[in-house]
Amino acid sequence: MTEQNVVTQPDAKPVPTLPDAQTVTSVKHWTDRLFSFRVTRPASLRFRSGEFVMIGLMGDPHPETGKQKPLLRAYSIASPSWDEELEFYSIKVQDGPLTSKLQHIQPGDQIILRPKPVGTLVHDALLPGKRLWLFATGTGFAPFASLLREPETYEKFDQIIMTHTTRDVAELDYGRTLVESLADDPLIGEMIGDKLVYYPTTTREQSPKMGRITNLLQDGTVFKDLGIDGISADTDRGMVCGSLEFNKDIKDVLEGFGLEEGANSDPKHYVVEKAFVG
Repeated sequence: MTEQNVVTQPDAKPVPTLPDAQTVTSVKHWTDRLFSFRVTRPASLRFRSGEFVMIGLMGDPHPETGKQKPLLRAYSIASPSWDEELEFYSIKVQDGPLTSKLQHIQPGDQIILRPKPVGTLVHDALLPGKRLWLFATGTGFAPFASLLREPETYEKFDQIIMTHTTRDVAELDYGRTLVESLADDPLIGEMIGDKLVYYPTTTREQSPKMGRITNLLQDGTVFKDLGIDGISADTDRGMVCGSLEFNKDIKDVLEGFGLEEGANSDPKHYVVEKAFVG
């Protein structure tokens, strides 16, 4: 089931009452398990495309004291560093402490946003290269939604390959819609040209390309499909964001090709976002 209901912001803006409060400006439900939303951006917030922040809501009152504590989780910023608002992409977990509440937010509501961005999925953590691979599963697409709209991505690389693996076809909609919109983006549309390659796969529901990206890399299917010789530390760089199991498997694949993991303080051939789980 795919729902693409966009709700726009009402005229009246409430006075912030939460700590580090930001106001929800729009919400879009992509499926019964996935949604994205946009919030106001703190005037002082500066971040590099690909970083994440802590966001959340107040928890339920303590049954005895009545006190509430904030429920905070790490969320990659899906909007680029130049955007006037902040976008996030989230899964819905019915019994999740935060997402069980977060999935019901509406324009005009407030969320808590701690304005201290961090993360490893940034250009500074990679050595210069010719081809950039972006590997995502599920909502791990979020930081790449930021990087795909960042001019620096196209200035630094001759080719960007965005792979996205989900279980079902509808779970690809957020990423596919974003990728399709980039050609008409007034800031980066002309920069992209034929540099960007989108390579979606599904593991459960039938689609044009089935299978886990790790398997498709190891058996050479990806390279055959894209007309590429392979992955080399001399030319290729990678960014990884997905489940813990996926991150480990991709790391093994990339290191099998001779790539080394980097960090902000030690740029190398690929980086992994360790804060993401989903």
